[in-house]
Amino acid sequence: MKNIVCVACPMGCALSVELSDSGEVLSVTGNTCKRGIDYAKTECTNPVRSFTSTVKVSGGILPVVPCKSAGNIPKEKLLDCATEIAKITAKAPVKLGDILIKNILGTGVDIIATNHCPEA
Repeated sequence: MKNIVCVACPMGCALSVELSDSGEVLSVTGNTCKRGIDYAKTECTNPVRSFTSTVKVSGGILPVVPCKSAGNIPKEKLLDCATEIAKITAKAPVKLGDILIKNILGTGVDIIATNHCPEA
């Protein structure tokens, strides 16, 4: 049995997840909505997270621009994503929605700018 807190909605349900010996989800209890079941299955079999950070900018009015993953990234790759993002420097101007890293770590997910950074 694995106990987790669901973050799929604001309720924050305390879920109990029964797993087979092979890691398959057998049952989920404690959820108040269907999203809790889906969250528990994903969290126990293939946990993913959205990723936010900043990217260095050269020639901009600010030294960094905020960024995020355009989709979810496998949880075990988050530290590697941070390492990859730390290696790059974007050239100003950077616009909201610009792709800063395409297909980071072969995940199929792009890292995009979440704000503007005009040239200095």
